[in-house]
Amino acid sequence: MKEIYSNIIQFRGDHETFGYEQGMEIKASLITKNRSNQWNVRKQRFSIDVHEAKREISAVSKGIWQELLGMQQALEWTMEEVLKEFGGYRVPYLKSGCSIATGDHYLIRNYDYHPKTYEGRYTLFKPTDGGLAVAAPSQRITGRMDGMNEAGLAMGYNFMNRKKPGAGFICCMIGRFILETCETVDQAVTLLKNIPHRHSFSYIVYDQSGRTVIIEATPREVAIRSSTRCTNHFETLVSENRHHLVDSTRRLDVLKKNQQTAMSAKEAYHLFNAANNGLFSDLYDSWAGTIHTSVYFPSSLQAWFTLGPDQEPTRIDFKKWVEGVPIALGQITGTIDTNVPFLHMDDPADWYR
Repeated sequence: MKEIYSNIIQFRGDHETFGYEQGMEIKASLITKNRSNQWNVRKQRFSIDVHEAKREISAVSKGIWQELLGMQQALEWTMEEVLKEFGGYRVPYLKSGCSIATGDHYLIRNYDYHPKTYEGRYTLFKPTDGGLAVAAPSQRITGRMDGMNEAGLAMGYNFMNRKKPGAGFICCMIGRFILETCETVDQAVTLLKNIPHRHSFSYIVYDQSGRTVIIEATPREVAIRSSTRCTNHFETLVSENRHHLVDSTRRLDVLKKNQQTAMSAKEAYHLFNAANNGLFSDLYDSWAGTIHTSVYFPSSLQAWFTLGPDQEPTRIDFKKWVEGVPIALGQITGTIDTNVPFLHMDDPADWYR
């Protein structure tokens, strides 16, 4: 068993200052050291064009480009190096799991991925230079893997495949764009139809109206469907699916069976977070182990967050935080049954055996 943690990062201010402070935070961290070592054994299968990345990022959010500039100043890196790690444009992605469902006033998801990529950062950011306040765990510092904004829009994404990647944004930067610039599911749909996608993912968005939309996005096509559950295969763009979908369809069947009657948020949380209910995964070596369970309540702007299985969630009052009340808790802790190193807390956590 491994004790793990996520630090709670709280910031109110402009994007560039936020970027600078994050850069100073990670400058001498295990996150930066381990990522550097990981590149030593990974072949870079993409190129960085600073002008193109600036154009594409700024078209969606000028603030996020300023955040990257702040990080560059703090880290004292070239812009190519900053974009390679944190720009979220034309970056490769490896396989993962993940299950998501929505119910009466909530969105819940299990985040399944490899511990050597996990940063252990739960961020609350309220920009003063444009954009919505967001509560979310981070991925690649600037990206968001799931979360909720002050308008009551909640989001999570599920990996589909890496077939025929295109020039475009990766999932976590797209998640950041959705949460920081969209107030409704319709706005999220419009955004995802108008930006380039690097890989194939489903983005599940749920707003205060109680409407859920699943956006199936690939470098070639974007399709929209309505459902209250999603795992790791497309149901509209089926030609884009991987060949091996046994575990994805098994988890979807678990969700279908349990959603035959309306589940309360507590019932859904138990289904997702219990180690033996068929959704929580311990496949950490296979890039598909459950690291955290998130629940978002758009109507009340409350959030639950848990690291590891079979425990009570940490409750976050995002509404009060948006109104100016700081979160007193500095860290969220949990226990996971794995010996795999975590990016933010183990040395080494690289790809060397």
